[in-house]
Amino acid sequence: MDKHRSFAKIASLVLAGALAACALVVRAADFSTEPVILVAKPALNADQLYGSTILIVKPMGDDQHVGFIINKPTPLTLGRLFPDDEPSQKVTDPVYLGGPVSTTVLFALVQRHGNPDGGAMQITPDLYAVVDRVGVDNVIAKDADHARFYAGLVVWQPGELRDEIDRGFWYVLDADTKLVLRKSTDGMWEELLERSRMAARRVRASAEDAHHYAYLF
Repeated sequence: MDKHRSFAKIASLVLAGALAACALVVRAADFSTEPVILVAKPALNADQLYGSTILIVKPMGDDQHVGFIINKPTPLTLGRLFPDDEPSQKVTDPVYLGGPVSTTVLFALVQRHGNPDGGAMQITPDLYAVVDRVGVDNVIAKDADHARFYAGLVVWQPGELRDEIDRGFWYVLDADTKLVLRKSTDGMWEELLERSRMAARRVRASAEDAHHYAYLF
């Protein structure tokens, strides 16, 4: 094999590897089929609700999505909301603002291996969204140490989230149960914003390297 053919073969392998790496990054955070974490870009900072937010999002089919803002604690606790409920008095963590839809309804995200009540919505392999009142009451009584409670949620109609991402409002990361239920959300947005920017730089660098090698050969 002559040198030109040898170098060309090496270049093609490098190019294929770089393109595969880019593809893996994209597929790993495919919001159309898998649950993802959304990180608001600074372009949303002027929005009172969504500025500096992080959301856990689940696709519901037909390009529709639902999700919860995970870093907006409110001054309320379950004990203040339900003063006559003894299990609620034991939950000292704040209730979070999950989104602008159904803000008078309480939802729970609970980490479990197996559906907590048979009717909960699975988000990740070990994270479930409990949406009915009886199910939420059961989580408060039995699984509060592995749960977080939200008033409201976010709903995207068909194509809405795709449009928002195309317009540059969100970074998209892999879903992470531990991140969703992290004890404190202080500084989380800044941390994930930097992580998202680094991931985006890696993808761009891989694409540029692939283009460079293709140009050379």
